[in-house]
Amino acid sequence: MDKECCSTHLIDGDGNFNVEGVDKFMKEVKLTECGLSYAVVAIMGPQSSGKSTLMNHLFNTNFREMDAFKGRSQTTKGIWMARCVGMEPCTVVMDLEGTDGRERGEDDTAFEKQSSLFALAVSDIVLINMWCHDIGREQAANKPLLKTVFQVMMRLFSPRKTTLLFVIRDKTRTPLENLEPVLREDIQKIWDSVPKPEAHRETPLSDFFNVEVVALSSFEEKEEQFKEQVTNLRKRFHQSIAPGGLAGDRRGVVPASGFSFSAQQIWKVIKENKDLDLPAHKVMVATVRCDEIANEKFSSFTENAEWCELEETVKTEPVRGFGKKLTSIIDACTKEYDFEATFFDEGVRTAKRKQLEDKLLQLVQPAYQSMLGHIRTGTLDKFKEAFNSALNEGKGFSAAARDCTKHCMSRFDEEAEGVNIEQANWDSSKVREKLSRDIDAHTESVQTAKLSELTSTYEAKLDEALSAPVEALLDGASSDTWPAIRKLLQREKEKSVSGFSGALSGFEMDNSTKDKMVSKLETHARGIVEAKAKEEAGRVLIRMKDRFTTLFSHDADSMPRVWTGKEDIRGITKTARAASLKLLSIMAAIRLEDDADNIESLLSLAILDPKAAASTNKSITADPLASSSWDKIPSTRTLITPVQCKSLWRQFKSETEYTVSQAISSQEASKRSNNWLPPPWAIVALLILGFNEFMTLLRNPLYLGLIFMAYLVGKALWVQLDFSNAFRLGIVPGLLSVSTKFLPTIMNLMKKLAEEGAAAATPNPDRNASIQSKSSSASSEVTSSDSAHNKTQ
Repeated sequence: MDKECCSTHLIDGDGNFNVEGVDKFMKEVKLTECGLSYAVVAIMGPQSSGKSTLMNHLFNTNFREMDAFKGRSQTTKGIWMARCVGMEPCTVVMDLEGTDGRERGEDDTAFEKQSSLFALAVSDIVLINMWCHDIGREQAANKPLLKTVFQVMMRLFSPRKTTLLFVIRDKTRTPLENLEPVLREDIQKIWDSVPKPEAHRETPLSDFFNVEVVALSSFEEKEEQFKEQVTNLRKRFHQSIAPGGLAGDRRGVVPASGFSFSAQQIWKVIKENKDLDLPAHKVMVATVRCDEIANEKFSSFTENAEWCELEETVKTEPVRGFGKKLTSIIDACTKEYDFEATFFDEGVRTAKRKQLEDKLLQLVQPAYQSMLGHIRTGTLDKFKEAFNSALNEGKGFSAAARDCTKHCMSRFDEEAEGVNIEQANWDSSKVREKLSRDIDAHTESVQTAKLSELTSTYEAKLDEALSAPVEALLDGASSDTWPAIRKLLQREKEKSVSGFSGALSGFEMDNSTKDKMVSKLETHARGIVEAKAKEEAGRVLIRMKDRFTTLFSHDADSMPRVWTGKEDIRGITKTARAASLKLLSIMAAIRLEDDADNIESLLSLAILDPKAAASTNKSITADPLASSSWDKIPSTRTLITPVQCKSLWRQFKSETEYTVSQAISSQEASKRSNNWLPPPWAIVALLILGFNEFMTLLRNPLYLGLIFMAYLVGKALWVQLDFSNAFRLGIVPGLLSVSTKFLPTIMNLMKKLAEEGAAAATPNPDRNASIQSKSSSASSEVTSSDSAHNKTQ
C-alpha cells in the first residue's frame, strides 16, 4: 500500500515546500496524464480528532496516526499528501496539521490560517473533522476553525467553489436529522459574522461553498460500525467530479500537469502574506506550463528524424511532397501541444500555441525558401529547354517566348502550391517575380543573340552577293560600271531587306526598332560596296597598268601583237592610255547616287590634252588637278583626289614608257630584218661590174655546180640558224644568237651528209630492209603519236 499511495510530505512544519517530493509524486502516480480528470481532497480539524485515521480508512492511505496509549499529542506536522488507492478519477488527498494544538500555542495561528487558505485554493473537497458534542455550543472547538476557513476565504479574490464536507465524529444517539439543522444554523451565523469585502457583502454562503454533513460512529467504541459507515462514505467519492458528484460543480481547475507548479506558487504567495488572486494565478500557471509544453514540443520538433532528414535533403535537391510532409510534422507537433495544454486557460493556451507555431514556422522557413529556390531553378531550366526546342522547330520567337513563359509560370504556381504549409500564410510572389525576371532576362539575351545571328547571316549574304561582283565590275571599269553597281546594290538590298523583314516579324518588335535594324542592314550593304571600292582604289595603279598592257600588247581579237613595223604604236599607246585614264576616272569617286560629275572630262582634259586644259582654265587656275577635292563630290565619296590622280598618272606613265619603247625597238628591228636585199642601185652596179665574172661562170659549168652547192649549204644554215628571227631584235643580239648556234648546226649537217653517204654504199636488199624498218618505225611513231594525242584530248 505504501508504494501505491505514494505518501509524500508536501509542506513541512516550518512551511517549506517540498518541490522534488511533489515532482516525484506526480511521476509515480502519473498525475500529468490526467488532464482535468482528477480531484484534490483535504481534511482539516482540531488536533488529535482522528483526521489521519479517517483518511487512512476512507482513502486507503498510510498517514501516520496517533497512538492513544502514548497520550494525545501532535502527530501530523505541516501538510502530507497521498494518492487514493482504487478510486476513479485519480484522487489526491492532503492531511493538514490539526488546529488548536498546544505545540504551537494559543497565539500562533499563522500556519493554521496559511494551511487553511492553501487547502481552499487547491482542493475540490475539504473535509472538516469535528466532535459531535461541540454542535450547539457557543464556545465549541469548531467555531474558531470555521471562522478561520471563512476569513481566509475572503483573501481569495475569486475563490473556486469548494465542497465543505462536515464529518461529525463520535455520533451520539441524537439523529443526524436533528444535528444537521443546528450545524447549518451555526455555520450560517459564523458566515454572517465574518467581515466581507464590499463586493461580497450580500453574497450567500451557497455561492462559495457546497455544504454537506455526514456523521460517523466512534472508531474506538464502535469500530465495525465506523468502518461500515466509512465504506459507504467512500462510495460518494467515486466519480466525485462528475455532474451530481460531491465536486460536480467545481470551477477554476488547474490541469494536472500544472498542479505542482500551481501549488508551489500558491504557497509562495500565501507565505508572503499576500492576497491570493486565483484567476490571475490560474493564468500565471497556464502561462508557465504552456510555455514549458511549447518549449518541449519545439525541442522535440527540432530532434524529429523526419524533419532533420527533410531539412538536410532540401539543401541540395527538391523534395517531393515537401508541403504535405512538413504540414504533417508541424500538425503532429501542435496536436501534441493541444493534448497536453488542453485544460489550461484558453486565452493563454491559444496565445502560446500561436507562439509555438510562429517559432516552428520561423525554423522551417529557410527550408521552405530553399524548396522554392529549387522549384525556381528547375522551372527556369525547363523554360530554357522548352524555349530552345520551340525555336528549333521554327516557331516565332515572341510566340515561343510567350507560350513557354505562360506554361512555365503555371507550372511554378502548381509546384509552389504543393510546397505551401497549411499553418503558414506565406506568399511565394517574390520568388515568382524573381523567376519572371530571370525568364525575361534569358529571353532578352536569347533575342539579342538571335537578332545578332540573324543580322550577321544577312550581312554575310550581302557580302557574298556584292563583294565579288563589285570587284569584277570595278576591274572592268567602263561607263556602265557605277550604274551596274547601283543596280546590283539595289537588287541585293531589296532581296535581303525582304528576307530580313520577314525573319524579324517573328520577334513582334515595334516598327521603329524594326526600321532601325532594316536601315542598319541597308547601310551595311552600302558599306560593303564602299569598302570594296576603297580597296580597289588602293590598287588602281596596278589595274591601270594591267589594262594598258592588255590593250597595248593585244589586238582587237585579243591576240598578242607582233610588231612588224606596220602598227601605229602612237595610236595604240594613246588608246591604251585613254582606257587606263577611264579606269582612273571611274575609281576616283563613289557614285552610288545617280548624279552626274565631270571627273572623266576633267582628267582627259588635264592629262591627255593639257594645252587645251590650260587655255580653257586660264581664268581659273593653271592646273585643274591642283586640288584636294572634286567639284560637287563630297569628301566622303572621294576615293582618289585630283592631286593623287595626277601623281598616279605620272607614275603610271613612267612605268609604261618602257613597254612603249620596247615596242618601238621591236618594230625597228623587224623592219631591219625584213629589208635584207641590197638597194636597187647596188644590184645594178653588181650586174655591170660583175658581167665578166658572170660570163666566166657560164663558160665553166663546174663553177655553177659549186655555187649551187654553196647555195644549198647556205640555205640550210639560214633555215637552221633562223636568221630572220635572230636579227629581229637587232644586229648585236642577232650575232650573239647565231654565233652560239653556228658550230652545232655545222656539225649536225655534216653528220647527216655522212649518214646519207653511208646509206648510198650499202646493197639494195639491205637498203630495202632498212627502208622497211624505217617505214615500220615511222608507222609506230605515228601510232604512238596518235595515241598520245588521244590521251591528251
